[in-house]
Amino acid sequence: MSHKKIQKNRLRPTDDSRLMTHDCSRSSRGVTIILVVAYMAIFALVLGTITSYSFMQARYGRALFAREQAVQIAEAGLEYYRWFLSHTASVMQNGVGLETPVTYVVSDPETTRIGDATVSAIIASACGVPQYANITSLGRSDQNPSFTRTLLARYMRPSVAEYSHIVNQNVWAGSDRNITGAYHSNGGVRMDGTNNSDVTSAVSTWICDSGFGCAPTNNSAPGVFGSGSGSALWDYPEPQISFEGIGSNFSALRGYAYVDGILLSGTTTRVNGAQQGGSYSSVAASDQRGYRLVFNSNGTVSIYRVTGTSYVRGYNNMLGWHNDYSIISSSVSLGTFTPPSDCALIYVNAKTWIEGTVSGKITLVAADTGSYSPDVIFNNNLTYATADGSTGLTVIAERSIQVPLVSPDTMTIRGIFVAQSGLFGRNHFTSSGSNEVPSQYDQYVSQSTLTTNGSVVSNLRVGTKWICGGTYCSGYNTRVDNYDRVLALDPPPFTPAASTDYKFVLWREQ
Repeated sequence: MSHKKIQKNRLRPTDDSRLMTHDCSRSSRGVTIILVVAYMAIFALVLGTITSYSFMQARYGRALFAREQAVQIAEAGLEYYRWFLSHTASVMQNGVGLETPVTYVVSDPETTRIGDATVSAIIASACGVPQYANITSLGRSDQNPSFTRTLLARYMRPSVAEYSHIVNQNVWAGSDRNITGAYHSNGGVRMDGTNNSDVTSAVSTWICDSGFGCAPTNNSAPGVFGSGSGSALWDYPEPQISFEGIGSNFSALRGYAYVDGILLSGTTTRVNGAQQGGSYSSVAASDQRGYRLVFNSNGTVSIYRVTGTSYVRGYNNMLGWHNDYSIISSSVSLGTFTPPSDCALIYVNAKTWIEGTVSGKITLVAADTGSYSPDVIFNNNLTYATADGSTGLTVIAERSIQVPLVSPDTMTIRGIFVAQSGLFGRNHFTSSGSNEVPSQYDQYVSQSTLTTNGSVVSNLRVGTKWICGGTYCSGYNTRVDNYDRVLALDPPPFTPAASTDYKFVLWREQ
């Protein structure tokens, strides 16, 4: 009996075992709750991050939309002001009628107003005459006015400085030519040189004769043809560039120089409206006299009265064989002067020799309001003091611009050169025959390299190298032509325009 009692007691669970089972169950449920809470926290964190990112992206998208609207509104402001200037012609003629700043409201035709632009304009003038307008347009969208965009544009007539060459006749660019910049002729073009920009002609076909290497018979040639490597950039026919439009109003320019600039009348020197010294015997209306101008790197110009010259025989397609009075034999100093900053215009009423280092932006005009048409002669190298766009020279000759016989073997000239009724070039000289140059000048007949940095505008055919019987015989054997892109956007005052129409030549975000 006692044995059975003991066995029965062994089968009965104790109170401790029941307690352990109960504690394990409660522990499992606690871990589960902790895991659920942890997962919920992680889920909430991820959901919050996604939600925050979504809201952030939405704000970013609205900001991008507002910024894009702002730049479109700013551009609308520029277009409005271009319309205003084209309908208020007096602004670009004499500065009268300018309204600045103005607020232009931009609306969506299908809805309502979407924003506005504040447009301001500054007129750049020389000698009191507007040259171009700098227009600033600040656009803001009603979607978010805190995001603004500002555009700047320059409103002007495109200048001849956008071209390397503009020629009013047929022209032949030889195989030695290296041309950087647009090249245009109102006649035909034979292009045997290297070009890296457009070469255009205003004609569909033209007659290429022996003067352009098409001997022995005349050939009907396309507007642009030749052995040059840049034929992919040749185009014809293109609109003609009017030389009447390029032409300058010499009477008006003389008046500006008389009041505010430098005027060399032939008998007096006048600076900023005041005569400098007394009168002298006239050097005007003569191929044998005139003025020599030496530009100095400090922004001044030294002026000499040329009282005597010697001549050599030279030939060009305009005058044939003639006496070329380009060698100065005697001159008198008139002093060194600073062109007025508000009217950097030099008007010379006589033949003019130029050389030196130009500083600042200056325009030189050699013209005679009478029957005589003066030339401009490069007496030596002509360079710039800086190459950052703050320096520039425009030379306008009523007749021709010439490289003389006595010139450097390696020559550099910089500027915008306009031969309004004549030609840009170098005469043909010879050291033999009836027209030979004196023996002391034989060394100058054939020269090495001529580098032109800027633009050449010539009414007649350009020529600085001469071929005799198929062989180079006179002039510069190698010619390098580079146009100045900076001056195309900001040329010296009164630089002739290549078009009568105003447009935006510069557009950028500020």
